[in-house]
Amino acid sequence: MTTTTLTAGPHATVPAAARPGIGDTFALIGRSLRRSTRQLDTVLISVLLPVMLLLMFVYVFGGAIDPTGSYVDFVVPGIVLLTAGYGAAGTAVDVATDATGGIVDRFRSMPVRPAGVLTGHVAASVAKNAVSTALVIGVALLVGFRGDASAAAWVGALGLVGLWVLALTWVAVAIGLVASGPEAASGFTFAILFLPYVSSAFVPTSTMPSVLETIARYNPVTPVTDTVRGLLLGTHVGTGTWAAAVLWCVGILVVGRAAAALLFRRAR
Repeated sequence: MTTTTLTAGPHATVPAAARPGIGDTFALIGRSLRRSTRQLDTVLISVLLPVMLLLMFVYVFGGAIDPTGSYVDFVVPGIVLLTAGYGAAGTAVDVATDATGGIVDRFRSMPVRPAGVLTGHVAASVAKNAVSTALVIGVALLVGFRGDASAAAWVGALGLVGLWVLALTWVAVAIGLVASGPEAASGFTFAILFLPYVSSAFVPTSTMPSVLETIARYNPVTPVTDTVRGLLLGTHVGTGTWAAAVLWCVGILVVGRAAAALLFRRAR
C-alpha cells in the first residue's frame, strides 16, 4: 500500500473557519468581561474604593482644606482620574495572570489574532472604568457637587477622561507583560496610583513645598485634572493647559501601546 502525504503549498487556501478575524477579538473581549464578573472582590475594590476615597476627602479632609464647603467641587475631578488608576492596576494583574499562567501560549497555538488577547483586556478595563466613573460622579452629585458645565463641556471632560483611561490601561498592559507574576504587577502599578497625590488633583500646587510644586507642575495628572475641572466647573481653561493634557494622554497612549506590542512579540 502506498501512503501519500499532502503538503500545503505556498498558495494553499486556509479554511475560512481557521482564519483569525474580528470575531476572535470580540470573543476575547467577552472572556475578559465575564472574568471580571467572577472576580467580585476585584470589582468591588475598583468600583467602591474610589467612592470611599471621595467620601473621605469630602467629609474628613474637606472641612480643613476648604471651610466654605466647596471642596467637593475641587476634588471630584481628581477622584475621577484616581479611579482610572485603580482600574489600570486591576488590568495589570489580569494580564500578568494570563501571561504567566499559560493561557496566552494556548491562544498562540490557535488561529486567533495575537493583538486580540491584549485588546480583550483593554476593552474590559475601559468598560469597568466607565461604570466606576459613572458611580463616582453619581455619588458626587449626591454629596453636593454642582458643576456649571454645558452639555458640550461634559462631553469634552468625559472624552478627556476616556482618553486618559485608555492611555493608563495600555501602560498597565505593558506592566502586566513585563511583571514576573500578578503580585509583582500589583506592586509596579503603585506608581500609577501615586501620581494623582503629587498633582493638582486634591490641593492647589501653590500650597506645596517648592520641590513638590515643581514635580506637580510636570506631572501629567496636573494638566489633565485642571482641564477636566475647568470644563466641569465652567471656569476658564487656558490653551496651554488643555493642549498639554491632550498631548500627555496621546503620548502615554502611544508609548504604552507600542511597549505592550513589543513585549508581547518578544514573549513569543
